[in-house]
Amino acid sequence: MAGYKETPRQKMIAMMYLVLTALLALNVSKDVINAFVIVSNSIKKSNENLAKKLQDTYSGFERNYLLNQVKVKPFWDKAKEAKLISAELVKYLENIKYEVISETENIPLDSAKVIALIEIENKENNTIPTNYFLGVSGDGSDGVARVLKEKINNYREILIEFVDPKDLDDVNLGLTTIGPYYDADGKELDWETYYFYNTILVADIAILNKFILDVYNAEYEVVTSLYKSIGKGDFKFDKIEAKVLPKSNFVFLGDYYEVEIIVAAYDTCQSPEVYFMEGISYLPVTDYTQAQLLDNKPGKIKMKFPAMSEGLKRYAGFVRARSSDGTVNDYHFNSEYFVTKPSFTISAKKMNVFYIGVPNPVSISNFGIPSEYLRPAISCGTIGYDYYSKDYIVNVPHGCNEAIITISANINGEYKQLGSKRFRVKRIPVPVATIAGKNSGVVKRELLIVAGALSPQMPEDFDFDHSFVISSFTMTIQRGFKVYNYDSKNSYLTNEMIEQIKRTNRGQNIVFENIIVLDPSGFRRTLSAIVLTIN
Repeated sequence: MAGYKETPRQKMIAMMYLVLTALLALNVSKDVINAFVIVSNSIKKSNENLAKKLQDTYSGFERNYLLNQVKVKPFWDKAKEAKLISAELVKYLENIKYEVISETENIPLDSAKVIALIEIENKENNTIPTNYFLGVSGDGSDGVARVLKEKINNYREILIEFVDPKDLDDVNLGLTTIGPYYDADGKELDWETYYFYNTILVADIAILNKFILDVYNAEYEVVTSLYKSIGKGDFKFDKIEAKVLPKSNFVFLGDYYEVEIIVAAYDTCQSPEVYFMEGISYLPVTDYTQAQLLDNKPGKIKMKFPAMSEGLKRYAGFVRARSSDGTVNDYHFNSEYFVTKPSFTISAKKMNVFYIGVPNPVSISNFGIPSEYLRPAISCGTIGYDYYSKDYIVNVPHGCNEAIITISANINGEYKQLGSKRFRVKRIPVPVATIAGKNSGVVKRELLIVAGALSPQMPEDFDFDHSFVISSFTMTIQRGFKVYNYDSKNSYLTNEMIEQIKRTNRGQNIVFENIIVLDPSGFRRTLSAIVLTIN
């Protein structure tokens, strides 16, 4: 890792800032004020880039820590603390930036956090920002600037403690608040008044963004110095992966359990020695003579165990790697996996058959395999997963006499068939037509009139939320030797039917026949007649 150096872009930004500050003192045009917007945004962009670079630095530091925790831990702990206190100071700088915008623009703090710098109306206001940073004191002792100065000094003192004294000359922390500072007339100023007295809002924002850049720079310098302090004798690596990478922790009897063992970070140019033993949770280094030495390629270590018996299987071992200074390090690993016979269930949740024209819910599961790894298929019709009910839904068309559901599972990246189950396919049973809850027997004429319509009732053992639609029927009444027929084009009694029912006498029969219904697939079906006697 190389130390942080100021980029040409950052040098240009610093130069622009100094020039603009000088011009501002001469009270030049608003073009200069707007130029501060450009400088401030450029500094902010540099902050983002350096923050990303810092993240890469921490990632490399952590990889080295995973490699040798004992040796790296003291340096890694300091690096993490440097990251924490830096983040706290950056957060404080961001917060006061939003606060001074909020007070100067007279907008809520939440609005100040999202407003673009170019959209700020009071960019040139210097009265409110000066009061905010310096308060009523001449030296800023009772304003935000004094608090900021103390936080910067404390931050710098802590960072210095993280650096080896002999490396201090090579670490550019910056962020000094020690003067002297002078105004345009050569008068000596405090740090607070130098930066924030009579300074316009847009310049204050640029200053705060520059302080954030200085914090990131100081953090980078310290973390880089800590990283170098680890020493040159560490194990060198050029790739990092997890310690144990099994293809699957669940294996079927007769298959293979496959796993890749690595050392968190490793050198692809050397071949570490790998010792392992099955049936244990830990392999002491002293028992290496009883363990199996694995042949492997440089860097990666692959193991493959045949699944010959059912149950929970364990294994453990260690990887022996040699660092560049000749030191031998042992890295332990262990894991476990489960071997079982293929076992699955397929069950229709409502009936033991599939009905044509309605969605048939099906429960499919396999012991130890998540549902997202299962892939069902059906020989006739369609099957799909319903994320609301967590069931599979089967639809079968006319022409199917049976449907076979086959289950496959994704095992180690390949789909393997687990088994299948056969289902009968039937048409939905014909309902029973009723009116006023009756299909036959004696009924009062008033109940028929109140009911007003025929209703198809499904058999009690039919567990689907579906009812047929009556499309037409005929009501037949005999008066004397004459038979009268009255037709309806839906399920409701017509006005003429109701008038005829009102005229019936006790003991007179009424027949509802030619009852036509449409089943879910659109087929017309005829229901049995309703024969009632008026009470």
